[in-house]
Amino acid sequence: MATIILENLPDNLVEQIQKLAQQNDQSVNEQIISILQQAVEKPQTLLKFLISPEIDPTWEERRKATPKILAEIRSRRHVNPADFGLPDSTELIREDRDR
Repeated sequence: MATIILENLPDNLVEQIQKLAQQNDQSVNEQIISILQQAVEKPQTLLKFLISPEIDPTWEERRKATPKILAEIRSRRHVNPADFGLPDSTELIREDRDR
């Protein structure tokens, strides 16, 4: 069997592994092997920020809908708070900073 040497392990991590080993009636070495086996055998989930047609079946539909959504956003009326008698937010921020 191979040997792996780990350096600079945080003390709290070592303590947690020791507690797990004690709870599972194992040595620290056995517990670490168990943790590593679980990590390797566990199916890896795809990262959610990687969106592509291979990963997300709705990707193409959403890609096609993008121009329509952008057009809707751009067609919305721009609202000026002053039209409704509201103060300019930059003035409010300036007042807060000057306090």
